[in-house]
Amino acid sequence: MTRAQRYGQIIRYFRENVPIAESELDFTSAFELLCAVILSAQCTDRRVNLITPELFKAFPTPESLASAPVQKVYDIIKSVSYPNAKAEHLVGMARKLVSDFGGEVPSDIDALMSMPGVGRKTANVVASIIYNKPVIAVDTHVFRVSHRLGLSKGKTPEAVEKDLERHIPPELRPVAHHWLILHGRYICTARSPKCAECPIREWCETYLTN
Repeated sequence: MTRAQRYGQIIRYFRENVPIAESELDFTSAFELLCAVILSAQCTDRRVNLITPELFKAFPTPESLASAPVQKVYDIIKSVSYPNAKAEHLVGMARKLVSDFGGEVPSDIDALMSMPGVGRKTANVVASIIYNKPVIAVDTHVFRVSHRLGLSKGKTPEAVEKDLERHIPPELRPVAHHWLILHGRYICTARSPKCAECPIREWCETYLTN
């Protein structure tokens, strides 16, 4: 099976069986999503969703977060991974969002990445979900699943991103990002992947060669 054929079969399965796949983060605006994605780095969406209601109640706008004491933000988010750094990133992001972008979350990837705490993955997630940009964010789930399925041999998230975007049509990239994340989160888990339950194992390179 060629890589192109593997992509074709896997995409066909997801299009027919999982036409709707969305982020599991809770948010009501671009600003809230940006905050949540920053918090989600090396942390579960479930944990992030437990703390964001209090965070967004205390700081409902970029302006309010920009003027917040870092310590107060830390006190709210301290149960996430790397809370010190993330508290500083959130306040720094909000300040730049207000000063450079008038409080409006930009759609441009480079503009998003100019803010503290916003790397390429975070920028791609926000641009994809909020602005339906034809990009695919590569987190640990997407990276792992892409390698196991045989969709990419890329050594870096950027290399995997290029492989995925080379084979996945632009209009499908926003939802494909969630297909891969959710598959990695619930089926193709890091430890003890549930191959017996996997609906796409017949096209999985790792399954077929083990």
